Order: sequence, then structure tokens, then C-alpha cells
Amino acid sequence: MAQKRLELYGTLGPACQQEETLVKMFQAGMTGIRLNLSHVALADCGDWLARYFSAARRVGCAPQLLIDLQGPELRVGKLGAPVPLPQDGEVLLGEGGIPVPALILPALQPGQTVLLDDGALLLEVLSCDDHVARCRVVRGGLLQSRKSIALPGCNLRPPTLTQTDFENLSIAAQCGVTGVMQPFVRDREDLLALRQALRDAGASHIRCFAKLENRMGVQDLPEFLEEADEIIIARGDLGNDIPLYALPGVQKQVAALCRQSGKPFMVVTQLLHSMHHSAVPTRAEVSDIFNAVLDGASSLMLTGETAAGEYPVESMAWLSNTAHAALEFLAEG
Repeated sequence: MAQKRLELYGTLGPACQQEETLVKMFQAGMTGIRLNLSHVALADCGDWLARYFSAARRVGCAPQLLIDLQGPELRVGKLGAPVPLPQDGEVLLGEGGIPVPALILPALQPGQTVLLDDGALLLEVLSCDDHVARCRVVRGGLLQSRKSIALPGCNLRPPTLTQTDFENLSIAAQCGVTGVMQPFVRDREDLLALRQALRDAGASHIRCFAKLENRMGVQDLPEFLEEADEIIIARGDLGNDIPLYALPGVQKQVAALCRQSGKPFMVVTQLLHSMHHSAVPTRAEVSDIFNAVLDGASSLMLTGETAAGEYPVESMAWLSNTAHAALEFLAEG
């Protein structure tokens, strides 16, 4: 049985911005990279992209470049300095406190939980009005600017694309982008909006990747499956919107639907999380990668492991070696 092609992505960031590092990552098995545009504009990434494409040419690789848009994800505003949130302390959201998007405050009520920074921080609303919410810190830590904010159970609907997204899409083709990752896909309309924006930018050839990051997207997946070129099981925010213990089952469910429909899918988030600070992964992590390939994943992606970790090259090597060991296991079967 011939082995299928497996796309292996890193994420571009300070830890792997040097050309020599990128060359080594390609040599370790990387086939493409993700550029997260949540905090930076595509137009400002010219130097990073030049080094990336130069590294690809040096190893004779035709590289993939995925841009991850801002999309409808909600984020806190810009902070003058990181804000410490001590456990069991109180904090204000809105007027006189942490700036939040305007549609957040009217949706709050006492008892509502608020997740910050991909769930690393947890608040509970004590009292609120249309201007400010007083919250108790249930799970504390340090809050940085522009970190995510989520309200489990609230069906807020911000626009599919931000103005910054439209600006990034307008130059995507000339920057060598091969795929666009649409965050928090909720339904078919989100993907139709992305397709239209790409057409308007003269970039309809660019592939559309639909990120599943909330229960609404999982529930409506059969309705928009045909509109996506590839599905992304984005376990970070998805694990905030559903109980974490239910996440493996949802991953299996989505994988099965994609296999049945012949739709490629990617698995991402914390594949090698321990390798932020360790040169060797855990047994659980390599088992996770192996099983994702056995379930039919066509792509795997590292995020912070390569963008900000201490071992970007080693992380890519472990991802590649484990994934290809799984392909060999399938071929032997």
C-alpha cells in the first residue's frame, strides 16, 4: 500500500525566524508553515516570509504558507501592561477595567463564566450592567494584551471577517499564501464570506481551511463540509467550549465524518506541548500524534512549540518521525 502524503506544519515565530532554523525544520520533515495574524499584519511580515521562502528554496521544497485570520474570535483590548489576576481576587471588565469588545457586556449576567487566554484564566461574573462587569477570579494568572475572551454558552455572533482580515486577504496572493485558516467557523455563511473575500482579492485559487473551535461549528459541520477545502480540529478553543473530557470523542466524531466524506482534515494544538521546554516529548504526546494519523489526518500542525519554544527543530523532527511511523504501521496493515 502506497503511503499517502502528509502535510506537517510549524508556526512561524521568534523561535524559528532565522533562515538556518527554518532550513533545519524543512530537513526534519516540515512541509509548510502557519503565520498567525491575530497580533500582526501580513504586510509587516516581509522579512520573516523572505527568510522562509529562501529556506525552502535551499532545500528544494515547494512550501505551503497558511495565514490564520483574526476572524470572529473575541479578544480583550490593548493593555498598558500585563494585568495580574490573583485567584479569588476581583477584576472589572469594561469601564474602568479590562477593555473588552462592545458586544460582550450586554451578554453577561451574574454566574456567567468568562474564559481568558484560551482558558488559562477563568472568571465568574458577580454583577454587571451595560458598562462594566465585576468578576471573581476563579483561575488566576497574568493577562496580556489581546488575549482571547470567551463566554461559554453565549451565542454571540461577531462578523466573520475583521477589517484587518480584509486587508490581509487583499495581499495574500502576492505574498505567496497557499491557504487561509478561517477561525471559529460557525456555519456555511462564514465560509461563503471568506470565499467571496478571496474572489474580490483575485485570490480564489487559495485554499480555505475551516477551523472547528466551538460546538456550533461541530454541530453544523455536515452543512458546510463541502465549502471547505480542509477541516481543522483546533483543540485549543474547542476544548474551552465543550468539556475537556469530551474533546477526544469530538475529535473522533469529526475525523470519522471527514473520512466518510473524503474531506482532508488537520489536527492541531498541544501535539508536543511539553517540548516548549523539553527536548523530548511525553509518551502521551507521541501516542496522540500516532493516533491522529491512524484516524486519517492529512495534516498535523505545531503552534507554540515552533513559534516560541526552546526546541523548534527537535519538535518538528519528533512530529515527522512519529507521523511517518504511523503511516508505516498503516501500510504494513
